[in-house]
Amino acid sequence: MAATSSGPLPRSQQGAEPQLLLTSLLGDFWYWRDEHVPSAALVELLGEFDISPASARAAIRRLAARGLLTVSRSGRTTAYGIPGRTSEVIIERTHRMLTFGTTAPEWDGQWTVVTFSVPEQDRGLRTALRSRLRVLRFAALYDGVWISPHDLAGPALAALRELGLRSATVFRATEVPGDVGSPVAAFDLGPLAAEYDQFVERYERVLTGLDAGLVSPAQALRTRTELRVDWRRFPETDPDLPAELLPAGWARDRAQKVFLQIYDRLGPLAELRFRQVLAATDPALAELVTHHDSVQVAELFAGLGEHHPVGDTPFEKAAEARRLDDAGRQS
Repeated sequence: MAATSSGPLPRSQQGAEPQLLLTSLLGDFWYWRDEHVPSAALVELLGEFDISPASARAAIRRLAARGLLTVSRSGRTTAYGIPGRTSEVIIERTHRMLTFGTTAPEWDGQWTVVTFSVPEQDRGLRTALRSRLRVLRFAALYDGVWISPHDLAGPALAALRELGLRSATVFRATEVPGDVGSPVAAFDLGPLAAEYDQFVERYERVLTGLDAGLVSPAQALRTRTELRVDWRRFPETDPDLPAELLPAGWARDRAQKVFLQIYDRLGPLAELRFRQVLAATDPALAELVTHHDSVQVAELFAGLGEHHPVGDTPFEKAAEARRLDDAGRQS
């Protein structure tokens, strides 16, 4: 079960659900491996996060039922592994997570604009369209006018086709200067700025603990995993505006540096704890555990070549469904 913490390290504010914790753990220390991990070891790993055995086993079963884990049995032992082709997805998503926020995108001064008209009685269609536009990181300038500073005409058209909506238009446009409202006002950055500030405040203490040598392997595994879970929301919710459109003192740069330092520096200690937990069930498998830092992930990403994910794996479909569900709750 979970080791008692010996220092004031931060905990994820909302408490990640067991399924997300487990996929994060395997995605951090077990990808590119064909071997299956005994369910007893996975239950113990989730116990490091105060997840009860019953909740852990339920999470494992649900992940397997969704095709996000493969199952094998040997005698009375049931074990689980990462499905084929999922490793490439993990590499791409991890690379995106580790590099997000390092620079603001360049801007050609043009906006992608989606205008649409949906009858009041078609509320389901309107909600579905808004959810897809939010996932693409558009923002509502007006009720039927959504905008993005990125060239997203292709994805926007694909979303309209998918929904069968013809009373809509997508175009690229530039703002006419004047004393009327600016398109950037569609992006309410205040709550996001507060989240970045809270992230920095929460995790800078980890760097202090690392410098003082106060972080145990158990703390490292828990903190690195919860850090990853906490940070992953930003690439999905931050509209990633060009530098010209960002407010002064934008906190993302500082937050990204804190995230990357902790992720890399906690890697060896977190790997050690993963090994210790797995060794109690299967010492041979424990020798295969490995962590990846930002440099290694960059090398693996470059090595994908033409084998980038195309959105058809169970992991990608599940991630897209979750994002649409999250976006739908905002509609």
